Amino acid sequence: MTDIYWDSDAFLAWLLPEPARVPRCRAVIEAAEQGQVRLITSAITLSEVVHLKGKPRMNDGDNEKIRDFFRNPYILIRNLDRRTADLSRELIWKQSLNPKDAIHLATAIFAGVKLMHTFDAELIAASEKFGDPKIKIEEPSIPQQMALSNFTSDS
Repeated sequence: MTDIYWDSDAFLAWLLPEPARVPRCRAVIEAAEQGQVRLITSAITLSEVVHLKGKPRMNDGDNEKIRDFFRNPYILIRNLDRRTADLSRELIWKQSLNPKDAIHLATAIFAGVKLMHTFDAELIAASEKFGDPKIKIEEPSIPQQMALSNFTSDS
């Protein structure tokens, strides 16, 4: 199983849905439903998906949809603790990230993931700069090795 960190905007693209971004998210969600991927995110995502700056706002009628979706067994929620907050503050200074993006990146670092998905250009600009090993940050997609293994098993 591959662990992938999902930023709030990837979840929001799926939940709203954002038609142009849904296909990229769908491939990852389907891989997660098949047990190939586990999505990791910060607990702040649970509230941040209601409204991200520059995005349409979800309404209180979507509360059950949001709650039920985040209860999927392929989603792992990481709490914001002191260690993660301390690292996020350093990332704000080093990368000039906004605080929520820094929390997401710090959470991904402590989760030990190698891949982070987002549609946020500022976070993508931090790709392969932080973590040990360095975290690749890109728009949602199925990791190439998984796509190849699915292709060869179906042929």
